[in-house]
Amino acid sequence: MSLVWSRDPYSPKRQAISVRSLVAAAVVIADAEGLEALSMRRVAAELGSGTTSVYRYVKNRDELLDLMVDAVRGEDFPRLPSGDWRSDLARIAYGQRELMLRHPWLGTLLATRPALGPHSLRHMDYALAAAESLTADPTRAANVIGLIGDYVLGAVSRELAELEARRRTGQSEDEWRASVAPYIREVVESGAYPHFARRVVEARDPSFTEQFTFGLERILDGIGAC
Repeated sequence: MSLVWSRDPYSPKRQAISVRSLVAAAVVIADAEGLEALSMRRVAAELGSGTTSVYRYVKNRDELLDLMVDAVRGEDFPRLPSGDWRSDLARIAYGQRELMLRHPWLGTLLATRPALGPHSLRHMDYALAAAESLTADPTRAANVIGLIGDYVLGAVSRELAELEARRRTGQSEDEWRASVAPYIREVVESGAYPHFARRVVEARDPSFTEQFTFGLERILDGIGAC
C-alpha cells in the first residue's frame, strides 16, 4: 500500500478541480456536519464534479482523511522552541486544543491513525525539539509528547461532547441546570450524599478553559518531577 504522501499528485492538462480544493471542501463538510456526512460523492457534488473525477486525485476516503488532517495542521505553524520546555509544551497543548475545537472531527482521526503528512511531521518535530530541553532521551521525550497529546485528546473530547449535547437538546447550560435543579435540591436535602452536597453548595463551576489549564499544569508538574 502506498501512502498519499509518497506519490506525485495527479495533474491533468485541463484541471477543473485540485487536491487543495477537494480537501478544502471536505473540511467544510466535516466541520459543519461531522465525518459521518463525508463521502467522495458528497465532496464531488460540492465541487460540481463527478465522483469518478475525484477518484483521480485521491484513491479513497482514507486518503482524503489523511489530507484533511494535514491541511488543518497547517493552519498553525509552530514557532522555534524557546528552550523553556514547560512553556513550549504548554503552547503545544493549547494550540492542539484550539485546533480540535475548531475542527471537532480531528480528535477522532488523531486517536486512530498516525499523522504522517508534512505539516503533521513539522508539528511533531517541534514537539520533540521542545522536549529535548527536558531530556536527551528520545524515548522519554516521545512519551512526554504522547502523554500531553492524550490529555488534550481526552479533555477536548469531553468539552466537545458537552457542546454536542447542547446542540442536540437545544438546551443551554443554564437551561439544563434549571431543569435538573429540583432533583439536585432533593438529593442535597436528603443528607445521603454529604460530599456531593458540599460540592453543589460551596464549589464554583470552572470553565472548560480553567479545567484544561488546571489539568495541564498538574501534568507538567508531574513531568518536571520525574
